[in-house]
Amino acid sequence: MGVFDSGVGGLTVLKALREQLPNVPLHYVADTAHAPYGDRSSEYIVERSVRVAERLRDVGARMAVVACNTATAHAVQAMRERWPDWPVVGIEPGVKPAVAATRNGRIGVMATTATIASRRFEQLVAAHASDVELISQPCPGLVTLIERGDLRSAELGDLIERFCEPLRQRGVDTVLLGCTHYPLVQSRIQAALGDGVQLLNIEDAVARQARRVWESLGPVASGPAAIVLESTGDPLPLQHLAREALGWRDVTATRIAA
Repeated sequence: MGVFDSGVGGLTVLKALREQLPNVPLHYVADTAHAPYGDRSSEYIVERSVRVAERLRDVGARMAVVACNTATAHAVQAMRERWPDWPVVGIEPGVKPAVAATRNGRIGVMATTATIASRRFEQLVAAHASDVELISQPCPGLVTLIERGDLRSAELGDLIERFCEPLRQRGVDTVLLGCTHYPLVQSRIQAALGDGVQLLNIEDAVARQARRVWESLGPVASGPAAIVLESTGDPLPLQHLAREALGWRDVTATRIAA
């Protein structure tokens, strides 16, 4: 199974996939040389997503999981049109679950600028959030700091506080983490928002959907359920976070051209 993200954030999805599919080989590509996608044009995001997907197809992936909210919002449709017989599972902000979870009707969404500006996000809000107050909080720069790998830095804490303060002021009781990078610093976001605010992410739901699609493809020959990590940029931050944040002490990451 192929998985990709603009950077290291998709590791949160990869972890959920490993829990759902412990016997399936997983091939992850982080497009870190071109990250973050969140401030890029839609055309650029489509171009890079297709390029990385071609890498996954070249290594024999039977399907792809786009572990990036921004790439899903802008590129999944183009990928499905390009390869109609190759299953592609995307990830998008769980607006509907957030509406179901809120108690006071005030929901915050933390996401990249590109995700919040996407037509798909507008459609989700229109379809599910008409009866609540939804506050969208773009978080420019947050992915870049997370990509550096120092999840305890004061600079990162200051940026999280800057983005959480407006949500606190609006009195939200539920915040949707609309980027797969953000669960890597979920404890810091929780501390900034306060214990009374519930945080939601959808990695587990995406992994369950990917499992359903994988099983529909039919059986494959058994073999080692390896995890392959590749990066179009410096592979060390990816390797570091996989080992430290996920506890996969034996994994290594390599650099590729794509």
